[in-house]
Amino acid sequence: MNPTAPLAPPAPGSTRLIIRNMVCARCVEAVERALTQLGLPLQQVVLGAADVAGPVPNRPAVQAALQAAGFELVDDPARQLVEQVKAVVVELIHYTPAAELRQNFSVYLSQRLGRDYHQLSQLFSALEGLTLEKYIIRQKVERAKELLSYQEATVAEVARQLGYSSAAYLTNQFRQVTGMSPTEFQQLQPGQAGRLPLDSLG
Repeated sequence: MNPTAPLAPPAPGSTRLIIRNMVCARCVEAVERALTQLGLPLQQVVLGAADVAGPVPNRPAVQAALQAAGFELVDDPARQLVEQVKAVVVELIHYTPAAELRQNFSVYLSQRLGRDYHQLSQLFSALEGLTLEKYIIRQKVERAKELLSYQEATVAEVARQLGYSSAAYLTNQFRQVTGMSPTEFQQLQPGQAGRLPLDSLG
């Protein structure tokens, strides 16, 4: 299974589990391991979701296994949608070729989830206490930190990779989130850079 592949439509007769806190490839592997240990016939496990062939006979056992691994089975439809929004944003920013990051996020989310962006944004804000726009910016800044930390990349190159129209635009958002400029961040000693692990941003 490709952990960062887009979520395919569920197969007929399958059960889709929406799972909170799945934000990286390691998370997908951990969920796959937990569900496999329960003997569930998995069809796909990707960011934010897992499809099981047929019904899931013991949801409390699934919830317990996921919680033991640091995840949460989401049953509320509204929260399921918010988790799907998060998964699409993380997939796009952290695991998608740079050229695709230049597209309009609102259009992309609407197309991927088949929902009006305004409705998605309102629901996200109501349940997360954070606007969807700010969540997207936070994810882009964390990706910028990664690129600045592990590559010999200039701020302009990172801005281009993340689809920003200019280095100044990235610098402005970076400073709003971190309190420092990308250049100041790069000048920190290794280990001081303050890059958050992806699984702390879920």
